[in-house]
Amino acid sequence: MIEPLVPTVPPVRATRRPPWLLIAGALVAGALWLLFRLGSEVRAGEAMALDRSLMLAMRVPGHPELPAGPAWLAGAMGDVTALGGATVLTGVVVLTIVFLALKRLWRPALLVLMASLSGSWAVSALKAGFARPRPTLIDHLVEVSNASFPSGHAANSAIIYLTLASLLFPVVREARIRVFVLAVALLLTGAIGISRVYLGVHWPSDVLAGWLFGALWALMWWWIEARLLRRRL
Repeated sequence: MIEPLVPTVPPVRATRRPPWLLIAGALVAGALWLLFRLGSEVRAGEAMALDRSLMLAMRVPGHPELPAGPAWLAGAMGDVTALGGATVLTGVVVLTIVFLALKRLWRPALLVLMASLSGSWAVSALKAGFARPRPTLIDHLVEVSNASFPSGHAANSAIIYLTLASLLFPVVREARIRVFVLAVALLLTGAIGISRVYLGVHWPSDVLAGWLFGALWALMWWWIEARLLRRRL
């Protein structure tokens, strides 16, 4: 007796790869929600208790004019904060564009220029829209003139350093070098933001909003570069 042929169904293998797209989507959604939440509280004119406690922790108790830590720390923080200033960031962008142009990488060079300029304009527009006054809880250790929210140093350093790190990936092929470049960009962005709070010119929520906005902006331009590269292939 001949038995009927029964089609065999291959076993379903459990994937070992994490759902990176879902994870990235969740992180972006969380960052957008937190950014919106911070903006809402600033609009309401609220200064969060955590803002105050973190700023006071960076001063000698009872002496808001004296920064905490050794005498050299205030000068070092001033040097670090300059890395997120307009002069240094403009120089970094120009040198990067020249480097990419010399390697005939015209698309990344153009994207660096567009991401940097549009990001700077967006930060300026947000500052003008929220018009949050600078904190007066502690003395300022550097001169400032424009509005406080979001931190321009934190946002622009995140936009430029993180965007450069991601857009330089086509140039840097080795995985360990890519990790190093990204780690340096994150370290610079973090140190610049912390320096703004230490110097007394920003609330911590200003810096956090700047980090979030800058990271999302850099992620958007990384996505644009990935789409253009995929279309080219």
